[in-house]
Amino acid sequence: MTDISLSGKTLETDSVMLRYPFRIKHQDSLAIIMDLHHPDYFYHAFTYPRFEYLSSFGKRGQAPEEILSAENFRFTDNRMWGLDANKHLLTRMSISDIYPPINEKETPLNKEIIRALDFALYNDSCFVIPDYSGKHRFHIIDKNGNIRSSHGKIPSRKHKKGDIALAQAWRSFIDYNPGNHTLAMVTQLGEVLEIYNLKDSTHVIKIGSHGEPEYQEAGGMAIPSGIMGFSDIQVTDKYIYTVFHGRSFKEIAQQQQPMIDGGQYIYVFSLEGDPLYKYTLDHFIYGIDVNERTREIYAVDVNSNQPVVKYELKH
Repeated sequence: MTDISLSGKTLETDSVMLRYPFRIKHQDSLAIIMDLHHPDYFYHAFTYPRFEYLSSFGKRGQAPEEILSAENFRFTDNRMWGLDANKHLLTRMSISDIYPPINEKETPLNKEIIRALDFALYNDSCFVIPDYSGKHRFHIIDKNGNIRSSHGKIPSRKHKKGDIALAQAWRSFIDYNPGNHTLAMVTQLGEVLEIYNLKDSTHVIKIGSHGEPEYQEAGGMAIPSGIMGFSDIQVTDKYIYTVFHGRSFKEIAQQQQPMIDGGQYIYVFSLEGDPLYKYTLDHFIYGIDVNERTREIYAVDVNSNQPVVKYELKH
């Protein structure tokens, strides 16, 4: 793996105060940042690539068309899908006229699906959602929110019993590229990358030097130990980009104030899982948006009042 240091350019977003920007994505001339802790709205729209503020939407609340929790979002055409784990719901919104966005379709998830914490679009009418029962690795969900098929097993070498605690410890962030049929998953704890080709059913598992997720079980729940691992992933036509933390929970707890949150590394893998590049950043980040055409990465830094940082690809 080639080591590369990157210095970023901080972009001004003074028109909106973001509290905990967790995800960032763009489509054409629009960028959206998902903020987990904003008091009023989960989603914030900006022009791309200048990041001039447009509007905020996805109102926090319990009423119809309001959101209890936001886990991730995905673009498709002039629409956006968002996942609300607390409402057990996928919602498609029209974003051609950003404010106010129009909720076009709601897909309640089947009660068999245990609290969904990430999703990806899979062809025109289906979704991929990680399985948190411990029985499988992920489900293919149809347009009605029902499980169409289930795939894979948690590839733990230490724990053979697939249960909810193990599934919690192996919580993974996912992304799917329909052009090369590649579904990639990275663990929030430890250092595990899994790659599934959904066309030919091949499966690759790569476990890094920090090993698989470590945890203690208490009352049927997983209590994290070991390290914080990955926090975001993007599968492009040629590469897999991931945000990696690599800090132990002991180290995190012993930090002096102000505490630093996020990962300082972007790891780049081939579509077969070979480690190619390790970018060391001058910011600690959570989410990334990679634009290989312009050779730019936009990242969000939860530690800064100006959280959007632009980096130039060096490979």
